[in-house]
Amino acid sequence: MNVDLTNCDREPIHIIGRIQSFGVLLALSPDWIIAFASQNISNCCESDASSLIGCPVRDVITDAAIHALRTRLQLLSTPESVERVFALDLFGNGQLMDVAVHFSSKYIVLEAESASTDAAHHYVNYVRPMTDRIKQGGSTQQMCEIAARQLRALTGFDRVMVYRFSDDGSGEVIAESRAQNIDGFMGLHFPASDIPAQARRLYTQNLLRIISDIDAPTYEIVPTTDAYGDPLDLTMSTLRAISPIHVEYLRNMGVRASMSVSIMRDGNLWGLFACHHYKPLSLSYPVRTATELFGELFAYMLDQSENSRSRDMNQLAAQLHTTLMSRLAEGGDLANDFEVFGNEIRKVIPHDGIVGWINGEFMSRGDVPAQSDFMGLVRLLNTTGTGSIWCTDHIAAFYPAGELFAEKCAGLLALPVSRSPRDYIVLFRSEITRSVRWAGNPEKSVTLGPNGDRLTPRKSFEEWKQVVKGHSTPWTDDQKQCAEHLRVTLLEVVLRLTESASREREEAGKRQEILIAELNHRVRNILNLIRSLINQSQPGDPVVSDYADLLGSRIEALARAHDQLTKNDWAPTRLRDLIAVESRSWLNDSDDRLVITGVGAIIQPRALTTMALVFHELITNSCKYGALSVPSGKVSLTFEREEDDALSIQWVESGGPTVKPPSRRGFGSTIIERSIPYELKGEAEIEYDPDGVVATLKLPADSVARFVEHDDHVPATAPVTEEKQPPATFTPPASALVVEDNVLISIETEELLLSCGVKTVHLAASVKEALAILDRAEVDFALLDVNLGTETSAPVAVRLNEMNIPFIVASGYGDSKAEDDAYAGAEVLTKPYNNISLRSALAAIPKPD
Repeated sequence: MNVDLTNCDREPIHIIGRIQSFGVLLALSPDWIIAFASQNISNCCESDASSLIGCPVRDVITDAAIHALRTRLQLLSTPESVERVFALDLFGNGQLMDVAVHFSSKYIVLEAESASTDAAHHYVNYVRPMTDRIKQGGSTQQMCEIAARQLRALTGFDRVMVYRFSDDGSGEVIAESRAQNIDGFMGLHFPASDIPAQARRLYTQNLLRIISDIDAPTYEIVPTTDAYGDPLDLTMSTLRAISPIHVEYLRNMGVRASMSVSIMRDGNLWGLFACHHYKPLSLSYPVRTATELFGELFAYMLDQSENSRSRDMNQLAAQLHTTLMSRLAEGGDLANDFEVFGNEIRKVIPHDGIVGWINGEFMSRGDVPAQSDFMGLVRLLNTTGTGSIWCTDHIAAFYPAGELFAEKCAGLLALPVSRSPRDYIVLFRSEITRSVRWAGNPEKSVTLGPNGDRLTPRKSFEEWKQVVKGHSTPWTDDQKQCAEHLRVTLLEVVLRLTESASREREEAGKRQEILIAELNHRVRNILNLIRSLINQSQPGDPVVSDYADLLGSRIEALARAHDQLTKNDWAPTRLRDLIAVESRSWLNDSDDRLVITGVGAIIQPRALTTMALVFHELITNSCKYGALSVPSGKVSLTFEREEDDALSIQWVESGGPTVKPPSRRGFGSTIIERSIPYELKGEAEIEYDPDGVVATLKLPADSVARFVEHDDHVPATAPVTEEKQPPATFTPPASALVVEDNVLISIETEELLLSCGVKTVHLAASVKEALAILDRAEVDFALLDVNLGTETSAPVAVRLNEMNIPFIVASGYGDSKAEDDAYAGAEVLTKPYNNISLRSALAAIPKPD
């Protein structure tokens, strides 16, 4: 077996199958049956782990604890969310536990540790003054230095570092606070292999990682896998055991305990608070909760600071736009005024040389490659995308011949200003020879160690200097953002200049293509604005209001295709969901004329917009002119997985009007036939068969994130859910009373009821408030939480029975009925509930005679 640094990247640390010793773990099925347990669970109850598997959790933990945990589950908003319950008598033995609860795939994971004697809010109250001090920092560096000091004071670690990641996964310690006689790591770089790729991915999901003692025992989770052969995913676990490689890494550093707190920016891992201690150190759950809150607030403040700086840069870019446009308005010419253009750009984006490659004409100023060398770079740039800038601080890494001119041109930033032929404005930076201080030799040879065919972490962390040549000063994020704004400006500059060129007719077509590409981006943003304006501006006239509703729903269906990207944080998306979004603009949920068969496919974010445009055109054309324009018409949509993991898609229409080939190629046909090959390097073909249009599409493997099981032969408009569906139509009650003592749940329930068609919703947090509402208001039905803090809602149930008003019991005890006879016969809605389960419960309410 070949062993290299990528072996660490492949280590499955999220399914390690063990936990640390400072807590216990239970994983439950959706119906609260114990599926996994840690071996040390016997320390908290009278049963061992193996004997608990398959038993109801009620056999181990108290009903009151189950109710508390179900209530917290209701508050989980994302798969990466974790809720906490402090000082809970979990096992009914009087031992108070701090409990974390989260979802892992289909399992509910409970992690418990002995409760701290300190109240949770005691430490959380420290966070505000800590953040107030950070506000005093005027720069990112100063903010990081203050944050490191504050976090060390809160946690007591010997060393707290702010560690910032580079684009290649390596990192640098940019701020540090340490105790006396502790070696400093300030300014040192660490190679990407020190924090492997899969560990960096986990840091984006689980924002706090604690290791209390690397030498403490760990405990196995039993069974190793579930009935389907899958191990328990511990991505969000706070107790997850440590990788043997990471244990050895820390031991080589002399560290016994550590903690990492993620610093996120724009959904990406910007850096970490890395904390080291040279003795075992256990932090209570309240302290860790305060630390995690501090980390998130610091990330927010850092983002605000960086955004403020970006706004300043954007203002400079806007001023540059005005300056360049004014010079053109005064009769300026790019060729004659190129040096002036370059000087204006240098004020915003520092550079040592600039080249303009427009319509085959080479223009240059400053330190740039010779034209013959530049033509080789043009061929490289032609392989990059046309819709964004491309930059590097090491040309030779992508273009080996660049070593010949690296001394004066080591880095470049290219701004494409047309599509065909490729035109560019390219900025160059000269070589900057610099020393990089590493924590040990990043290229030091490695040897096999006690962990088998895996790398042994290096044992030396002494400073090692590396002289880096052939690199320029890196292009900062702000400079790249300004360059993107400048690219749009230069698009306009080049378009204006080419209007007077001899090939005006040919260039007009190219200009239109560029403007359409930019317009498509802006239209997607404008659709959201139009949708809001329509919804907020409906007049009282029913006819006009109906028209506004119809128009608004169609615009919303189009805008949702783009919303899927932003709302899912640019995560891969199920292709069937995308098609459902598009088809619902024309077809209702019960329409089965557009049917999907075959495998399920999850597509990459970069393919989503392209596929949204393609399916929008296919569905729109079919509903207007094709098979879906008549009641008897049908469309069969088949997905197949090919041997190379590409996705084959076939659209077949039948039963519609006779199809005739179009007399000319329309814009919609162009999108269908050209967007997939051009944007995704796939294939697309349309056949105009008289019996119905047939479209054959192929997405390459790199556009498909993964394949999943798919319910064969389902309508495209069918909701994607495994839950029992409520009736298609039902008459909701006009007014409702919600009795719930948790304000977040009550507000959410109010919104759900209103979305189900309930006109008036009254909220009550206590029995007194509920009875007062029943005395003064008309109520058609009620939804009752059984436990309301120190009382139950039984008196309200008695009053509702006396008034013959139906009600639903929202229970944290599962499907079991409450013991009080007042609840007898009531429908039970198990927490956590959602729109679908609530609608089903409403539909089951007996209607008055």
